[in-house]
Amino acid sequence: MTYILYEVRERVAIVTINRPDAGNAQNAQLLEELDGNFAKAVADDEIRVIVLRTEGKHFSTGHDIAAAVLEQEPWKSMFDDVDRTGLLRMYDWESQHYFGYSRRWRDIPKPTIASVQGACVAAGLMLCWPMDLIIAADDARFSDPVARMGIGGVEYQGHAWEWGARKAKEMLFTAGWMGAEEAHRLGMINRIVPRAELDEATFALAAQIAQMPPHAMRMAKRAVNAVLDAQGQHQALDFAFQTHSLGHANAWATHRHPTTAGLAEMTKGNKAGEGQS
Repeated sequence: MTYILYEVRERVAIVTINRPDAGNAQNAQLLEELDGNFAKAVADDEIRVIVLRTEGKHFSTGHDIAAAVLEQEPWKSMFDDVDRTGLLRMYDWESQHYFGYSRRWRDIPKPTIASVQGACVAAGLMLCWPMDLIIAADDARFSDPVARMGIGGVEYQGHAWEWGARKAKEMLFTAGWMGAEEAHRLGMINRIVPRAELDEATFALAAQIAQMPPHAMRMAKRAVNAVLDAQGQHQALDFAFQTHSLGHANAWATHRHPTTAGLAEMTKGNKAGEGQS
């Protein structure tokens, strides 16, 4: 089984996450396939723009951390020697597959566009935030409820950069939801379109950018990302990942498991938000 579809159209690579029956929740295989397909698009000199989209009702409901999943590899192997090694193995795995992938995708040397519909929860943000542009359907909504698990936020904590400090604190403190209109007002989203027009509008923008000189696009992207890094984005994201890992350690110390504290409450809140029209 593969979770990623790959299509090339008019010098645009369309990378599609295809796990709609699970709300496009992210497991290890999905993330590894996604990273590989991004690398494939980068290596192809004919590709000038990369679009990330998903099939189904929701863009992504986050990491697949249902109780049953936690008993499978690689999750189970992260926990089987905690008494001897602490959470170092989990830290290393998240450094690569969560924080590391998102940080690498942010620096893909070609323009990238995320096409977002429905619920975008927690790690769903870690898919769209690293992209250069975000086009959202009018039913898109965003949330990071990870604080319900006793952890301060997702591994790639771009909240303050995307929403501003006070709104970031509000969303993290309440585990609330943000609609597309507010996300657009705050500058996280470039454009909002009707749900039925999302794919068409995303590809039209990608095709327009694909007409631009590729070297100019690469240099423009590097210049803007350099501004963010000069403002401390990379250091801030790295610090937030360290505090995220401290949250896992605290959960282990208090509940003898690094993830399941508050999992049921968080899942319940997610499902309530996912069911909104």
